[in-house]
Amino acid sequence: MINNLVLRRLRYALNLREESMQAIFLLADHKIKPFSVSCLLKKEEEEGYIECTDVVLEKFLDGLIIQNRGVKEETATDPATSVPSTERVRLNNNIILKKIRVALELREEDLLDIMVKADFRVTKAELGAFFRKRGTRNFKPCGDQFMRNFLTGLCLKYRPNDKKA
Repeated sequence: MINNLVLRRLRYALNLREESMQAIFLLADHKIKPFSVSCLLKKEEEEGYIECTDVVLEKFLDGLIIQNRGVKEETATDPATSVPSTERVRLNNNIILKKIRVALELREEDLLDIMVKADFRVTKAELGAFFRKRGTRNFKPCGDQFMRNFLTGLCLKYRPNDKKA
């Protein structure tokens, strides 16, 4: 999944201003200038576009978790994935989905409702497979199509009166 798209969709769904995004980054100990936030939110074909790296998106998601849930007492551990910071794996859709779920305090019913809003049917078992530990029998990688539909449903849930999703 394109990290910039995830960042843009979350910004839209949660109705965040660039200053708010800068503050969220700061919560995760990542200083970023307002100009850089603007460049991260641009589309690929726009002038001044900067690619959002895994580290930058992860810092934003971690900051969002801290903003909405508070700081976890175990500082050496990643708040959403419970992976020690020295053993982090490359950011993927499963981790992004898990971090968004933690940040927005979404339960299984909320996730299913979001997917219904996006007109994308998924069962509880399929949904649960995305949150399992990699390597377990029922683990399923979260695909880009699911992630796009999830972000669309998120926009429809948090901004129901807006037509742009």
